[in-house]
Amino acid sequence: MVPILLVLLLALILFGAGFALKALWWIAVIVLIVWVLGFVIRPTASGGKRGRWYRW
Repeated sequence: MVPILLVLLLALILFGAGFALKALWWIAVIVLIVWVLGFVIRPTASGGKRGRWYRW
């Protein structure tokens, strides 16, 4: 009985980790798209010059 419960628990943990990793991949893709768009569409700074959209 205990080995079956351990296998089921392991399956649930791996399923949860797989779902979390898939969600993190989608978040990473969205952040990458926003980052690339930030370089393409740069906001203008004060004085009419083209500025940086990031702060570092």
